[in-house]
Amino acid sequence: MGRNRYKIYEPTHPHFITCTVLNWIPIFTNQESVNIIIDSLKYLQKSDNLTIHAYVILENHLHLIAKSNDITQSMARFKAHTARTSL
Repeated sequence: MGRNRYKIYEPTHPHFITCTVLNWIPIFTNQESVNIIIDSLKYLQKSDNLTIHAYVILENHLHLIAKSNDITQSMARFKAHTARTSL
């Protein structure tokens, strides 16, 4: 069961989102892992109507300014997919 400490009152408006890697391991120094993130975001753009206004991928976390029809569901799908994908 995931935790959600944030309340999203306007799920269709743009949100600033930060996703971190467990224990801050610098996994995004590997191009293959960055490609997994980008491919997942591209998929969500098509399937969940995710709009990405800006993003940055750093070595152990990423930031997004994004919106979709249901940002909570889109980010849950993003995290579930990327967590299960192996290099």
